[in-house]
Amino acid sequence: MYQILIIEDEEGLTEFLELELHYEGYKVDIAHDGRSGLDLAVKHDYDVILLDLMLPGLNGMEVCRRLRNEKETPIIMLTARDSVMDRVMGLDSGADDYVVKPFAIEELLARIRVILRREEKRETKPHLLTFKDLELDIESRVLKRGKELIELTNKEFELLLMFMRNINRVLTREMLLDQVWGYDYAVETNVVDVYVRYLRNKLNAEDKEQYIQTVRGVGYVMRE
Repeated sequence: MYQILIIEDEEGLTEFLELELHYEGYKVDIAHDGRSGLDLAVKHDYDVILLDLMLPGLNGMEVCRRLRNEKETPIIMLTARDSVMDRVMGLDSGADDYVVKPFAIEELLARIRVILRREEKRETKPHLLTFKDLELDIESRVLKRGKELIELTNKEFELLLMFMRNINRVLTREMLLDQVWGYDYAVETNVVDVYVRYLRNKLNAEDKEQYIQTVRGVGYVMRE
């Protein structure tokens, strides 16, 4: 059963949300001020937090900022302040979504479902990628070849991650440039060749084969 924390000081709204969420099958905890809400959010592992912006004790922005130093629990901010700047500030403080009061309960429930689906996909996505005797830990950003640790720069890690997520798929220089450096990064496609060479120098011990193969005139591939 999913657990949701409501941090909201309007008792009428809190009772309404609690009733609707219970009806949808969620377990609900409630806090009516920022400090007690933050304490609950830190101590327990909630699936989603509904966080009011204007709260006694600590306001919603501060609760969100402090919580982000401890956890990555998804947060939907609830507020009557609907200016673009307010929304930007809410999202920049660490909120995942922003719902303006008054809102339709169906919309809020739909946004909760979207976040829960996203988190489920994240949890099922493998954090450990393997290719032959290479093992790449995505969370710790650690690469091992057997028991040997191989240090990578950020760009080398991102480039290798692209290859290991696309085994047997030929990746063009343009695709790699887009995904690793981004559209707005002002570099030539030959920077991909340079970083592939860096990776090969680190991956290929004297008695090892080339992990990254060149597809002449197209790009590169890690092929089983």
